[in-house]
Amino acid sequence: MPATYLDAAATTRVDERVAEVVLHWMTEEFGNAGSRTHDYGNRAKKAVQRAREQLAAQLGARADELIFTSGATESNNIALLGLATHGQEVGRRHIISSAIEHKAVIEPLEHLQTRGFEVDFIKPDCRGRIHTEAVKELLRPDTLLVSLMHVNNETGVVQPVAELARHLRESATYLHVDAAQGFAKLPDDLTAPIDMISISGHKIGAPKGVGALLIRRRGWDRIPLQPIMFGGGQERKLRPGTLPVPLVVGLAKAEEIFRTERDQWVAGAQKVREEILAALSGTRYHLNGDPDHSVPHILNVSFEGVDAEALIVRLRDIAAVATGSACTSASYTPSHVLTAMGLPEKVAANGLRLSWFPSQADNLDMQQIATVVRSLQD
Repeated sequence: MPATYLDAAATTRVDERVAEVVLHWMTEEFGNAGSRTHDYGNRAKKAVQRAREQLAAQLGARADELIFTSGATESNNIALLGLATHGQEVGRRHIISSAIEHKAVIEPLEHLQTRGFEVDFIKPDCRGRIHTEAVKELLRPDTLLVSLMHVNNETGVVQPVAELARHLRESATYLHVDAAQGFAKLPDDLTAPIDMISISGHKIGAPKGVGALLIRRRGWDRIPLQPIMFGGGQERKLRPGTLPVPLVVGLAKAEEIFRTERDQWVAGAQKVREEILAALSGTRYHLNGDPDHSVPHILNVSFEGVDAEALIVRLRDIAAVATGSACTSASYTPSHVLTAMGLPEKVAANGLRLSWFPSQADNLDMQQIATVVRSLQD
């Protein structure tokens, strides 16, 4: 029996119904959406437009406010680096973010620091949550942007982005939200007046390599983004390159499936969570993250007296788990997220992330995992 897949925060299996649609647009309807002189291209263009309208509607936005990208990392870079020229021109070079952001946000912001921008990285409370008041206290007349993730990819803690959006909407400060982990799972939060939202497809059963950036207008005013790549007029001149029509249509299909089956998914994810916590009750562990403000499918735990890397090796044939973000899992340094939460070094260095899709955890045997943990703790 294969190991149970418990790393859905890194990526999910492509839904078979999505794969069928993607294959169709790869092999049957293979036209380029930019080709307007024949039906192949026109059909592709219409398919992309339908996908754009559908995804934008789920964010409470209009189709012309959404551009397709290769994923949340690219969307984050366009949102953060694309606003830099405007910030320099108007003399607003202050940015507020958090110390628990994904590296796809932290590293672009560190780059902006080399260009003269001042960035405040707020630390969360000990449960991993950033409080709106902490952001408000740092706001200044020259604050260009606040960038705060929706759901933390390591702990599953939900951040108050909707509340923050309502506060900032009447100010000159823009709000960017990395919603890679929360898109489709917590839809109501993302219909709040957030200026820019980054999403990624492969967290909800779509293929890797496709995502989107919502760029919400403020009235008639567009956010003054500048392109960070050049070579074509696609995607409102902000993201050049041939659109991957099969992936775009696949992203829309995945969102449609997830939206239709969301209640079932939430119930299933919560059931798995309860099973995991029940099994772990016989071990000595520390739950890293606020259980009152978390998504149901991500848990981060540190086991007393157990090295996380050694545990992963012991679990290799039982469960596929991770120590944190897939982008940094090759590093054995303590998690920057858990460290920012102020957790002891032994706890921060040994956080184990368990994340799942209910349909991909059918063969889960948490008692077997708990037995392995107890054997290392004895």
